[in-house]
Amino acid sequence: MASSPAPSPSTATPAKQPREHFASRLGFILISAGCAIGLGNVWRFPYIVGEYGGAAFILLYLIFLVILGLPVMVMEFAIGRASQRSCAKAFGVLQPSGRWNWFGWWSYIGCMLLMMFYTTVCGWMLAYTAKMATGTFEGLDAEGVGGVFATMLGNPTELIGWMLAVIVIGFLVCSLGLQKGVERVTKVMMVCLLGVMIILAIRAITLPGAAEGLEFYLVPDFGHMFAGGWAGFGDAVYAAMGQAFFTLSLGIGAMEVFGSRIGDAHSLTGEALRICGLDTVVAIIAGLIIFPTCFAFAVAPDQGPALVFVTLPNVFGQMPLGQLWGALFFVFMSFAALSTIIAVFENLITFTMEKWNVTRSTAIARTAVLVTVLSLPCALGFNVLAGVTVPGIGDIQSIEAFIVSNNLLPLGSLLYVIFCLSKNGWGWQNFLAAADAGSGPRFPRWAHGWLAFGLPILIIIIFIMGYVPKILLWMGMA
Repeated sequence: MASSPAPSPSTATPAKQPREHFASRLGFILISAGCAIGLGNVWRFPYIVGEYGGAAFILLYLIFLVILGLPVMVMEFAIGRASQRSCAKAFGVLQPSGRWNWFGWWSYIGCMLLMMFYTTVCGWMLAYTAKMATGTFEGLDAEGVGGVFATMLGNPTELIGWMLAVIVIGFLVCSLGLQKGVERVTKVMMVCLLGVMIILAIRAITLPGAAEGLEFYLVPDFGHMFAGGWAGFGDAVYAAMGQAFFTLSLGIGAMEVFGSRIGDAHSLTGEALRICGLDTVVAIIAGLIIFPTCFAFAVAPDQGPALVFVTLPNVFGQMPLGQLWGALFFVFMSFAALSTIIAVFENLITFTMEKWNVTRSTAIARTAVLVTVLSLPCALGFNVLAGVTVPGIGDIQSIEAFIVSNNLLPLGSLLYVIFCLSKNGWGWQNFLAAADAGSGPRFPRWAHGWLAFGLPILIIIIFIMGYVPKILLWMGMA
C-alpha cells in the first residue's frame, strides 16, 4: 500500500483566511470519536451482538466496518482537510464548476434533523442521571420504574426543560471556541466516559452469575448465526452492515468539518482507523456492562430503549450501592450523547459562519434559536402531539430518525463516494493525495474497484432494506 509522497492538500488548495485548528492530534481523535460514539453503541450494539451469535457477529461487524464505514470516513476527512472548509464551502473549493455546491445543504439539513430528536433523547439521559442520583427509583419494581418513564414522557414541561438543558450545555461549550471549548471539554468528557465505562464493566463482570452473560456475549457461536439457515445468516450480514454503517454517522458531513480543522502531519487512513477502533471499543465495553448485569439478574438483554429506561434502573436497585452504579451508568450515557451533541453543534455553527460570513457569536445565536424551535416537535411528540404518526414508522421522533438513518446517511455516503471517485466531482487522484498526506498508512490503491462498484452496491442494499419492512407493513404483508 506504499505510495509516492503526496502533495500537501493545503498547498494544492490554500485557504483564503487563517483557520483555527485543533490544539492537538488527541483532541481531533477524541472529538471525532465522540461524534461517532452515541446511544446506539449502548443499547443497539449489545442487543444485535447477542441476537446474532455473540463474538461471531462481532467478527462480521468488524469486516464491514473496515470495508464499508472506514472508506467513507476517510473521504469525509479528506474533503475537509483539502478544502479547509466545512460543507458550506468545501465542494465549491474542490470542484469550482459549482455543480456540487448544493451538496453542502445535505450536511446542514442532516445534522439539523439529527439534533431535532437527539436533544430530546439526551435530555432523557440527564433526567435519569438526576433521578437515579436522588433515589427516585429506590424501592420500585420494573412496573414502577416504567411508570416513572411514562410520566416523564407525558409531561411536556419536563421533557422540554431537559431538552433545553442539553441545548444550553452544548452551545455554552461551543461558545468558548474550538480549542478552549469544544476540544478541551470533549477531551475531558471522553476520558471520563471511558473511565466510567471501565469501572462499570469491572463491577458487572464480578457480579455473581455474570459468567453466563460473558459466555453469551464473547464466545463465538456460528451455529446460532446459521440457526435460521442461509436466510438467518443473511439477516446477520445485513445487521452487521447496518451497524457498521450507522454507528459512524457518515453521509451528512458530521466528520468532514473535523478534517478541515487539522493539518497534514498524519495520513487520514491511520486517523480513521484509530477513530473506528475507539468507537468499537466503546460499543464492546457497553456489552461487557449490559450482558453480565442482565444475566446476573435474569433479565432479557433484548429490550432496546426499555432495557435502559425501565429494566436496568430496576436491576441497579437490587445491587449493593445500586444508586451509585446507576448514577454512574447514566452519567456515561449522558457523556456519550453530549459528545455527539457538541460535535454536531460545532458543525452547524461552522457551516453558518462560513455560509453567511458571520462571527461565531452570531452563528451560535442563530443556530441555538433554530435548534430549539425545531426540537420542540419531538419533545411534544410524546404528549401534546402524540397523535402525529406515520403508519409503519411511528411517532415524530421515529419519523425524524427514519429520515436521517434510512435516507440521508446512506444516500449521502453514496454521494461522497461518487464525488471522490468521479471525474465530474473531485476525482480519485485528488482524493488519494489528500488522504495520504502525512505519515502513517496509505489508502490502498487496489481498493478503487471496490469503492467504485462494491461499496455503492452495499450502500444501495442498506438503503433498500431499510424500506422493505415498511413497504411490507404498508401492503399488509408483515
